[in-house]
Amino acid sequence: MAVPELRRVYRQAWEPVFARARRAIVFLDAASAEALHWGGGGAGKLLAAGALAVRALPAAAAAAADRVVFVVSGALRGGTASAVRGVLGHGAVRHCVLVSGGEAEGGGLAEMEETLRRWMGESGHVEVVLRGPPLLAPVSAELCLLPALATLLPPPPGPGGPSTGPTELGLGALPAGLRAAVRALVGDLDALFTSLGLREESFAVGALSRVVAAELASYAPARNRRRTATNKASVVFVDRTLDLAGAVGHHGDNLAEKILSVLPKLPGHKTDVMVNMVELTELQTTDETCSIIAPGCLAQPNDPAAKALWESFMNLKQKEAVMEARRHLVEAASRENLPIKMSMGRVTPEQLSSYIQLFRNNLKALENHCGLLQLVLATVQTLKHSQTSKWDNFLAFERLLLQTIGESEMPSVLNQLLPMIKSYNERTKDDYTCEDILVLLVYTYSVVGEIKSGKELDAAEEEMKRALVKAICDEPEPSPLLQKITGCDSSLNLTSQKATGVVNGIFRSLRSIARARMHMKQFNSIHNPGSNTLQASYKPLLKQVVEEICNPDRPDPVDIEHISSGLTDLLKTGFSMFMKVNRPHPGDHPLLIIFMVGGVTVSEVKMVKDLVATRKPGTQVIVLSSALLTPHSAIELLFATDRLQPDTDI
Repeated sequence: MAVPELRRVYRQAWEPVFARARRAIVFLDAASAEALHWGGGGAGKLLAAGALAVRALPAAAAAAADRVVFVVSGALRGGTASAVRGVLGHGAVRHCVLVSGGEAEGGGLAEMEETLRRWMGESGHVEVVLRGPPLLAPVSAELCLLPALATLLPPPPGPGGPSTGPTELGLGALPAGLRAAVRALVGDLDALFTSLGLREESFAVGALSRVVAAELASYAPARNRRRTATNKASVVFVDRTLDLAGAVGHHGDNLAEKILSVLPKLPGHKTDVMVNMVELTELQTTDETCSIIAPGCLAQPNDPAAKALWESFMNLKQKEAVMEARRHLVEAASRENLPIKMSMGRVTPEQLSSYIQLFRNNLKALENHCGLLQLVLATVQTLKHSQTSKWDNFLAFERLLLQTIGESEMPSVLNQLLPMIKSYNERTKDDYTCEDILVLLVYTYSVVGEIKSGKELDAAEEEMKRALVKAICDEPEPSPLLQKITGCDSSLNLTSQKATGVVNGIFRSLRSIARARMHMKQFNSIHNPGSNTLQASYKPLLKQVVEEICNPDRPDPVDIEHISSGLTDLLKTGFSMFMKVNRPHPGDHPLLIIFMVGGVTVSEVKMVKDLVATRKPGTQVIVLSSALLTPHSAIELLFATDRLQPDTDI
């Protein structure tokens, strides 16, 4: 199955919307907007299909048209339902279409239509369309995200560890918000696999992955599909929380990863960033956040040259990617007959800027290469960014931590971190902020694994907590990320008591993070202690999983559990105990789908792609996930106060 197959699926998801957009105002929820942005051609595609306007849901203003189309990523429930009701309640709408991902709780299509008609005020035409495939955000050729599930994260084991063993965790044992997210994920995956005609074998690494795989295996529509589908695939679900060092670490020498980490997020988006476009105008301003000029972005679904450059950013080392940016820019300038002076040697941000200037007063050239210019500007702004120089500091400190962890106990590792916690007034631009310290703590606890508890550890943690509480309370204005973690939008509300409560909660989570792999036999360590001749290193859990899948000897995987989907599978497994029956193996099929439950990083996607290409050529690999993580977004996912609350706003 090739990439064009996936492209067909993205288009298929949007066809019912484009077909009904004419003379209507189209309302999109945030996840749908993100999917359209990466894979559906952006708002321009809707306007080209005849839409009068494209608006965000929940809407700030009433619809000034009698025709509306709502595109919602999930089912019509909770906050989504009240936002739709808010638009229809103004009474101007006479024709309403809802394109949704699933049926509302407790009702079929007829009931949904009846509900919408009631909100509209009885008269008028209502149509409900259930989408085929889910709304995907194709970030690169190998990576697709499900934006509607961006806040999904496996829960860490409880304080006593999973005493009953992770196998006991079933869907019913999960909190309501997580239960709804798992059901939505299973529905979306089944819809995707239906569009691709897949018959999958499911495998799981980790407790929540096992729940997801078991739900998919027993989901009635999926069982029916597997009876008739012909394209075989292995789907391996992996819990993000088993290796959080990969999510917060700085080991990838990758330009895309740095751009996504240091530039500000595009408003309302979880993945794409804002690129400052002032350099292409005559506007003279030093204001970094100049909002007069609309920002650029990384997703360029309608520009083949820009898309090719973005793939280079995702797949090459930083130095090669920057050279590729220069090459694309030089070629574009030559095609437009711009007076470019080609220079060899090292590429600098200043050199790229001088090339960009050539396009400035040439509107035709600007229009022809707008996507490319946005990506090169993103490169320039990232290379000049203060956070980028800090990246190497993080990397150096992570390497030191790996060495120290091998040689000493956790208390002395924490004592090394302690002097790095500095209050706002003591910090220089190279020092770590409170959020940066949290990044290093998550890295440390995830790599260390199970910790020997005792008085010494408690004392070292108490020292860390005190210093962190003081630093948080001394912030004159908490950053947006600290606001989400503390639940306080201003330093006035952030009392010492509140900060202490938050920090205690963070350290409880850190202890859980350290215990995440305790039930693993084969993948219970992500730390290579090194030797007299070799430096200590981090060995990504995902790398260990993929190496095991691609192992030519096909040993029975210990921690990659096959999730049976019916009696035949169970019989196979049973017989294999005393007969020579080939048990299903994740390396059996021509298509390998890896689903990281809780987010994946650019470096991990590249690593999976490269490993499969060298160890198992001929196997096609796709990485699916709920989010594309950066160190700070991983911290938000772990510690923000409002994550995955059940959506009950009716």
